[in-house]
Amino acid sequence: MSSESTSPSPVPAAGPGTDGRKPRVAVVFGGRSSEHAISVVTAGAVLSAIDRAKYEVLPIGITTEGRWALTADAPERMAISDGTLPNVDQLSETPEGGVLLPVDPGSREVVYSEPGSVPKALGDVDVVFPVLHGPYGEDGTLQGLLELSGVPYVGAGVLASAVGMDKEYMKRVFDSFGLPIGPYEVIRARDWKLGPENDRGAVARKKIVDFAAENGLPIFVKPARAGSSMGISKVDDLADLDAAVEEARRHDPKIVVEALLRGREIECGVLEYEDGPRASVPAEIPPVTAHDFYDFEAKYIDSASGIVPAPLTPEETARVQEMAIAAFDATGSEGLARVDFFLLDSGELVINEINTMPGFTPISMYPRMWQESGVTYPELVDRLIQAALNRPTGLR
Repeated sequence: MSSESTSPSPVPAAGPGTDGRKPRVAVVFGGRSSEHAISVVTAGAVLSAIDRAKYEVLPIGITTEGRWALTADAPERMAISDGTLPNVDQLSETPEGGVLLPVDPGSREVVYSEPGSVPKALGDVDVVFPVLHGPYGEDGTLQGLLELSGVPYVGAGVLASAVGMDKEYMKRVFDSFGLPIGPYEVIRARDWKLGPENDRGAVARKKIVDFAAENGLPIFVKPARAGSSMGISKVDDLADLDAAVEEARRHDPKIVVEALLRGREIECGVLEYEDGPRASVPAEIPPVTAHDFYDFEAKYIDSASGIVPAPLTPEETARVQEMAIAAFDATGSEGLARVDFFLLDSGELVINEINTMPGFTPISMYPRMWQESGVTYPELVDRLIQAALNRPTGLR
């Protein structure tokens, strides 16, 4: 398979919609996860980049309560402004109306319904571009809904999305394929409940204390199924363990505890072409001095920037690209993914995680890596839409 892309292959011309019109792209964003705001920001970037001469666009926002809202096509209102995060409620055209996807695979007509009003047809949707991050969007749930509806969509399918979201099973899959991972421990909801009545969490606490004794401090406590560094704590002292676990459990009842891996943080983008997946030039996330680690504020509020391309040797670059594609294939991913690594001080390359819907904001690493690889942001968006239009739903 190819790895680094120095210039993009020609993107096939968009075919007409089912009724002779331009293909209609529904950009679905927001959602019920703690990454709601970042999804809105991502949608703004995608809406700005879609070629309106080539596609019709239908923005659909999902509120934090789960309502599918018809929203304004206003990318300028979807950015982080003075540290304030946007949300779908601010963009919704009405406070109660809902957008309904087709339930019949033979129809792609989207309907808008308001209480006390006759439902209004919004026309057929040819492809969905879901830019949701976290549970209820990036984890296979939305992908399953679209499969049932028979509507093509951008990105990974049900299984790859679920595996990519769940850090436990992601690690298990990588390990089964012989891909290197770091030490970890999984704490399920029942572990945190087990123990004497006056010492809930005793079973989980013992697991973590034993893990720390074996691997040393600090350790990282993370929600198993969240992204954008939400709910992650770096624990330097076990006296802070309970607070770290509770913070992670605010986002997910299942948590993952990871050992500190000393080395450089490297990322690599994967993009599916007609001849298979290709890897971008890698990037490096340098140490963030104002933060304990590359957390949410460092990524999105303080606009911490990575180094693109990463200062690696040709041999290291090739290893990163080959392993990024291997991770993409191991999880059965489609469309796009960003694979994150640690290049240890020993020279070993270890996979941290795969993101099947990576950050796609203007400052995100995935588009920056592809820009450096010769694929502009609009070309990236177009290629993903075209790939989805050309890929059937169902078993494939």
